[in-house]
Amino acid sequence: MFERLFPRRKPAPKPLPQPNAQLALGALLVRVALADRNYNAAEVGQIDRILSRTFGLKPLEAAKLRATCEALERDAPGTPEFVEILRQEVDYADRKALGEAMWSVALADGERDEKEEIQLLAIETALGLTDLDMQAARDGALRNL
Repeated sequence: MFERLFPRRKPAPKPLPQPNAQLALGALLVRVALADRNYNAAEVGQIDRILSRTFGLKPLEAAKLRATCEALERDAPGTPEFVEILRQEVDYADRKALGEAMWSVALADGERDEKEEIQLLAIETALGLTDLDMQAARDGALRNL
């Protein structure tokens, strides 16, 4: 009875961490996966593998980082702010590798989706990748399917 009269308040959400290169990359990977409004297990697994490989994390650590990135993607700044962090903190060669990683997330479900591709092209352009490097990233991800 008291529960109905005095419902418990939900605890205040934890404040989001300040984005850094690690969080910005994760948030952009999540953003690419969400572009087609179909965020599935294959994409989640691919994001976890990328975060694990890129940052030397154990699977559970990568999953926790992805969960933080999902919250950050949902509630934090837009793509330009994330890209700016990556442009400042990540050299060009590694940004090229990010392009291929993002394509691998977009293609993880086995389907090419126009909305994901549009999101990817916008991110790659903002990262300062050349057309040739963008094509190489897409081709590399397609080869690894």
